[in-house]
Amino acid sequence: MSKIIFISGACGCGKTTFANAYAKYLVGLNHKTLYIIHGDDFHSGFVETEEKGDFFVDGQASDQVLWEDILRFNWDCIMATAQRALQDNLDVIIDYVIENELPRVRELAEKNRASLYYIVLTADEDVIEERIRNRGDTDMINRALFLKKKLEAMPENQGHICDNSGKTPEDIIREIDPEQYRIL
Repeated sequence: MSKIIFISGACGCGKTTFANAYAKYLVGLNHKTLYIIHGDDFHSGFVETEEKGDFFVDGQASDQVLWEDILRFNWDCIMATAQRALQDNLDVIIDYVIENELPRVRELAEKNRASLYYIVLTADEDVIEERIRNRGDTDMINRALFLKKKLEAMPENQGHICDNSGKTPEDIIREIDPEQYRIL
């Protein structure tokens, strides 16, 4: 039975760092190849004009893509890629923010008879802010802090939240019981 391990959390919570470390750990433990999907890789495929939010540039209509369309595109790509990996009997780790998309991921797991594990990483606000500043994305700080609060308050995330403040990915790997995060 294949596995989908979904790692969610706000920007700056350490999703990608943890996903990479956890993938290496699982491959070493199970001696089974897995496929890792970083949702931000799909998002970074969009190269947009510098005039973000401007739908008119120099008096001409811009081809600006709406955030909702970018998000829908990213999720379609994530789901199609995960589907392809599961068809090849690979375990899949996905790192991206889940806001309303958990039913879609659950449906993918059920359709492929895969186990589904759901981990929502969080960190202290000052830790998130420092991580985002260190990577030079200061315009993301407010969004990250908003998402942190939203994700921590969502009923479906209760029991799936893992605070990694002051911890290395290796600390988290040692501390978590994967079955605690299992949905299917």
